[in-house]
Amino acid sequence: MLSLNFYNPLEKENTMTKIEWVQNQDGTKGLTWNPTTGCTKISSGCKHCYAETMAKRLKMMSVKGYEKGFELVLHEQRLGQPLKRKKATTYFVNSMSDLFHENVPDDFIEKVFDIIRQTPQHTYQIVTKRSERMADFCQQHVVPDNAWLGVSVEDKKYGLPRIEHLRIIDARIRFLSIEPLLENLGPINLSGIHWVIVGGESGPKARPMKMEWVLLIKNQCKKAKVKFFFKQWGSWGVDGKKRSKKANGRELSGQIWNEMPQYI
Repeated sequence: MLSLNFYNPLEKENTMTKIEWVQNQDGTKGLTWNPTTGCTKISSGCKHCYAETMAKRLKMMSVKGYEKGFELVLHEQRLGQPLKRKKATTYFVNSMSDLFHENVPDDFIEKVFDIIRQTPQHTYQIVTKRSERMADFCQQHVVPDNAWLGVSVEDKKYGLPRIEHLRIIDARIRFLSIEPLLENLGPINLSGIHWVIVGGESGPKARPMKMEWVLLIKNQCKKAKVKFFFKQWGSWGVDGKKRSKKANGRELSGQIWNEMPQYI
């Protein structure tokens, strides 16, 4: 589950995010860019969706852009936001939605890709649970070199099949966002994958993550020479006790794992 500190009510320019793996080339924090907001739940990883909770809260606060809460909305006026920023920046695309949601038209996704292509100084990280649609779209459209494409992987039933869809896409960086990790995934085919992020769930109803599940993934990454990033334990610590995610921290086997692919 991702940080909630990412939105800008004024919509002048996206603000800095606390999402650990959204980093600029110089190690500083990147930004989020939400050309769409809202989504619908499709798998077990969606059960305690942070974006849904935040969107409903923003609607109650009368924040511009969230008048419809978590209903899917296309924000044409936000498309040009990255064009205004000259400094090389890493953008996490759609922290409050899914770009490949079935109700986002192809021509709108094309506009997003066009903005990405117009700003080669930036790096864009796109994660989806609609991996089949992303694969279909990318078979018909060239993926910009500065777009990193990823899929969410929370369990065997829903998550592992998404990796197969991702693997066939011609993208410079393909990555897995294994958060929240909800069970032992067993052997993972990491061929064609460049980066793996692992994290536990946070929040009052968080489901626990076990250390052996994480270590199995880390060891497979090492063997396959895939970059490994451990985001957090979440609300359940390595000792199986529930506390704040800050208290549980990010250490795994006595160290912090911040491996990332190389930028262009």
